[in-house]
Amino acid sequence: MKSIIKGFGILTMVLLFSCCHAQNKGEKRPVVLIKTQFGNMKVELYNETPKHRDNFLKLVKEGYYNGVLFHRVIKEFMVQGGDPSSRNAKPNEQLGNGGPDYTIDCEINTKFLHKKGALAAARQGDNINPERKSSGSQFYLVQGVVFPANDLPALEAKGNEKQAQSNMRQLVRENNDSLVFYQSSGNQVAFATLMERLQNQAIAKTAQTPFKLTEEQKQVYTTVGGTPHLDGNYTVFGEVIEGLHVIDDIAAQPCDINNRPIVDIKMEIELVSE
Repeated sequence: MKSIIKGFGILTMVLLFSCCHAQNKGEKRPVVLIKTQFGNMKVELYNETPKHRDNFLKLVKEGYYNGVLFHRVIKEFMVQGGDPSSRNAKPNEQLGNGGPDYTIDCEINTKFLHKKGALAAARQGDNINPERKSSGSQFYLVQGVVFPANDLPALEAKGNEKQAQSNMRQLVRENNDSLVFYQSSGNQVAFATLMERLQNQAIAKTAQTPFKLTEEQKQVYTTVGGTPHLDGNYTVFGEVIEGLHVIDDIAAQPCDINNRPIVDIKMEIELVSE
């Protein structure tokens, strides 16, 4: 595991942990309709993530998303949209940095998985956003894949690798002043010694709480499918309840080197019920 940690830079983007979905019977949740040229998707918003729910509803009522593109599409992973600067964007224009002048506090809930059809908030990476605050408007819908049962041990191993990387980065942040001092003063021996000590601590911390898929995760990812390596890192705040095939159709479209579809895929979002 030490070699895995050494292969990643101090500011490496890390994905880890787990979350699951469970709906309380009889619970009324808001529903919105996402319209595209490939069809419509009904999306239910979770009451357990009230800040994300209320912000999304506010933007929908304002017409904020109308005419905005799905600007980042990666087959067997996810489709992302919600950047207001994508509206009427020129061909080949790189997108993904737009949004309102605020972020939303993290509401990661262990009840919710990144299963196919999950609605989650995009965000900046941990290196500049350790609190994992969400974008004010950008979101993604999970496509993912269905995993064979014999792939589950490899998924758990990958989870442990990423957890070790996350632990390492946290330790680096906590010891940043010393690392910067040693590096700037040219004391490479002290720098390397401290880094090795932090690596050993990260490995030990990971071994104390190893990453294990829950039985619900195993069931979901071997049947419905999704992207389990995102669990616990991004706020999932809803799910598609009708029109899952639309995600597949969008994800199948040809894209440029920045994963932007060659032919623009516009959306409109309207409120169905609160």
